[in-house]
Amino acid sequence: MAEVTLFGISKSYGATLALSDVSMTIPDGAFVVLLGPTGAGKTTTLRLIAGLDKPDAGDIRIDGTSVLPDTPAQRDVAMVFQQYSLYPHLTVRDNLAFPLRSPMIAMPEDQIAKRVAEVAQALRIPHKLDNKATALSGGEMQRVSIGRALVRNPRIYLMDEPLSSLDAKLRADLRVELKRIHAELGATFLYVTHDQIEAMTMATHVGVLDHGRLVQFGTPREIYESPVSTYVATRLGQPRITLLPADAFGPAPRNAAQIGLRPEHILQGEGQPATVRRLEHLGDQTRLHLAFGPHEIVTLADPHTGLAAGDTVLIRPHTPLWFDANGARIQE
Repeated sequence: MAEVTLFGISKSYGATLALSDVSMTIPDGAFVVLLGPTGAGKTTTLRLIAGLDKPDAGDIRIDGTSVLPDTPAQRDVAMVFQQYSLYPHLTVRDNLAFPLRSPMIAMPEDQIAKRVAEVAQALRIPHKLDNKATALSGGEMQRVSIGRALVRNPRIYLMDEPLSSLDAKLRADLRVELKRIHAELGATFLYVTHDQIEAMTMATHVGVLDHGRLVQFGTPREIYESPVSTYVATRLGQPRITLLPADAFGPAPRNAAQIGLRPEHILQGEGQPATVRRLEHLGDQTRLHLAFGPHEIVTLADPHTGLAAGDTVLIRPHTPLWFDANGARIQE
């Protein structure tokens, strides 16, 4: 496996700036998730590391050596795309074996058979090896697509929203599988998504991108508890953080323009009155939508709460987050 380091990477496509002066270290064996909306620069970062595009400025190093002169094949990375990219006329076995039969690898057939069997077992699809790719479900096809990256044993795995086209149940199942595979391989993963649940549940590190700039990099817990801005704060957390005028509950710190309230920042049973607008019963939790003056606050209640629409509850903030007029975090 390998450590990947980006030094001052910038990339434009015509007049569109895709990345601007991005520096980041992806530790050896880490599962790094790049998070951000469409156009933030996530896929561009993957393409530059893979060698599919060249940066306009900066350097990319794998294990301390610049790979800018290297072709994609020479970089020894594997990329998994959002779409399955399988050969429909081939069986699962042959789809998995295909990368190993390339002239650059040319692995003996007995070793190919062994490696394909190992990967199929890891992905829980050994019973599908003789099926044509077109006979598979969406989740099975994506497992095969991931398997084609795994069989190669590359230095780095690059994954571009590989679960986004699947339904919620399959996404949840494959999140668990990918995390398990990463733990077993000890491999270096760089994973792109706009799904905060994927970032929170799978990542060892999260990089938040905004219009081509890396605005924060850290563990999921660091990003969640200590966001540097309102932009970062809204990237993680379910339900989404509530942002209100800083003086909504009374005096605020100097220069504070907004108060940020996650569910755990809202104490119920004391403070100021709010009206229950509606409840969302989600099984293991209940989301409480409250009208607080002209504002709406979303927090959590006991799954078996007896509250109903129209009820009044008392609330007050507890260790909230504060932000200035530009959205930057203010430390109390």
